Amino acid sequence: MNTATAEPFPELPLLLWLSPAFPIGAFAYSHGLEWAVEAGDVTDAASLRDWLDDLLRFGAPRNDAILFALAHRAAAADHAQQVAELNELAVALAGSAERRLETVAQGGSFLAAMRSAWPIASFDLIPAESEAVAYPIAVALAAAGHGLALEASLQAFVLSLVANLVSAAVRLGPIGQSDGQRVLARLLPHVRRLAAEAVGAGRDDLGGCALRSDIAAMRHETQYSRLFRS
Repeated sequence: MNTATAEPFPELPLLLWLSPAFPIGAFAYSHGLEWAVEAGDVTDAASLRDWLDDLLRFGAPRNDAILFALAHRAAAADHAQQVAELNELAVALAGSAERRLETVAQGGSFLAAMRSAWPIASFDLIPAESEAVAYPIAVALAAAGHGLALEASLQAFVLSLVANLVSAAVRLGPIGQSDGQRVLARLLPHVRRLAAEAVGAGRDDLGGCALRSDIAAMRHETQYSRLFRS
């Protein structure tokens, strides 16, 4: 019997799973932001905030949030076929080689670490030999399997995506750490909004039009000097 919901703060494990210290290599990915900085699209805190806000409204993080919600519900219902279909869809929605690498490398690493330290039955919904597991699907399985509330888990997941990109921007140089915290503070309401929308979303709500971000991901593949894998 899962007793996670009896705890006073059942979502506490998310602080570990979504921490930069969790061994998935999140620090190695910039989601195309490195090219955006090189191209002059992101030059300061204001342009970074606008870039990330667009991603939350129209880009891959929005799709990731919806896929997370769908996978969480499927896992809670112990529906292996739905989980497998959602995982295939999540991988297929990666619009470039680097985007695919970003989601499946982190997803695979997340599952491996969780199976070792936090094993639960919901991980069996994805076969251990699966070559490509999308990151939002992997985290959703963990949250559902540990009985964590969907919307709270979604908020934490989306915030971790944004925080990782802000960290990348700090390392790339257009902003400092104080500006990074101001950007995160300004984006927090947008994170909550996206999580609330994604909770009730379906497959028909998937889609995006953050074209400049998609171009950034493709251009980054041949960028001359790179710090990040995406």
